[in-house]
Amino acid sequence: MPDHAVVVAARRTPIGTRSRGLAAHGVEQLAAPVLRAVVHDASAALGSEPDIADVVLGNCMGPGGNPARVAALAAGLGVDVPGETVDRQCGSGLAAVIDAARAIEAGDDRARLAGGVESASTAPRRTLDGVPYDRAPFTPEGWPDPDMPRAADALAAADGISRPRQDAHAARSHRRARAARAAGRFDAELVAVGAVTADDSLRASAPSFGRLPPLFPDSTLTAGTSTRISDGAGALLLVPQRARGGAPGLAIRSHAVVGCDPALPGIGAAPAVEAALASAGLGLEEVAALEIVEAFAAQSLAVLDRLGLAEDGPRVCADGGALALGHPWGASGAVAMVRLFSRLIRGYAPAGSVGVAAASIGGGMGIAAVVEVVR
Repeated sequence: MPDHAVVVAARRTPIGTRSRGLAAHGVEQLAAPVLRAVVHDASAALGSEPDIADVVLGNCMGPGGNPARVAALAAGLGVDVPGETVDRQCGSGLAAVIDAARAIEAGDDRARLAGGVESASTAPRRTLDGVPYDRAPFTPEGWPDPDMPRAADALAAADGISRPRQDAHAARSHRRARAARAAGRFDAELVAVGAVTADDSLRASAPSFGRLPPLFPDSTLTAGTSTRISDGAGALLLVPQRARGGAPGLAIRSHAVVGCDPALPGIGAAPAVEAALASAGLGLEEVAALEIVEAFAAQSLAVLDRLGLAEDGPRVCADGGALALGHPWGASGAVAMVRLFSRLIRGYAPAGSVGVAAASIGGGMGIAAVVEVVR
């Protein structure tokens, strides 16, 4: 019987809009303080410093050179701690956590640090035959490969998601995030980076959303219903369930990665959630908390509609999501897991409570993980 991996510590940086507060910090400068904080928290929870087998970090647009290993060295973890960098685009941070969990499920009894990091502000500019481009193709020639705003707009049209509904969804995300910040629900998960101690991206009050112009002609998307490109990092420490002692944590019950139509990549989280829950033998009605990366309001609503989840219910992104906080691509899946840890472990949810983290991925994929509170 495989041993579940258990998350016993989870932290993140503040999320900074590109070219703002975190703009001077490269990927290792964002990830290193979070890794140190997670090791400190885990040592306190476990009663001793964990033996770390690997550092696995998601990253999409960074400098290369294996940022996970560079961050591990910058964090002072020692030259004997290796690193692995994962690129599954917007699902990279969650994919890194799943990869770490798989190693533990396979029988390795050592701890692993996993998460994601993105510095959009310092990402190198790429060229192809001397021509600058923002990203590599997500599909081969002859396949649809839409820019993400165009893909989200197409999904809104396909699913009949109106502009007012998108505005209301984005406003709700901001309203919830502002309330969470005011109540101090982010405080315990945040690690300061230099002088930056708080997320910088919360927008103005809800009435402004309806006045924003569309991103392009005939679009229902606006800057307000699209997440901001951001900088940030999140990390977690995983141990085998038998090694956690009395430390509370999130046992990773199941996980799934799926493919979907690359013309409508934003829907990928929905089948991924369904597959992960089926693997765990659970239904959506048994899930207490969900963190689904909100790349666009239209995309988020399409996923919720496909899953049959109420868009204004308290289970989904209860403290706001990426529409309010920002979307540091390679880190966002890990940030979703950090948020689940805060909601369920720091929030004192009872043992047995179930959570889900999920993201849709450019190129037509989805990723999800199911966790259960253990105490």
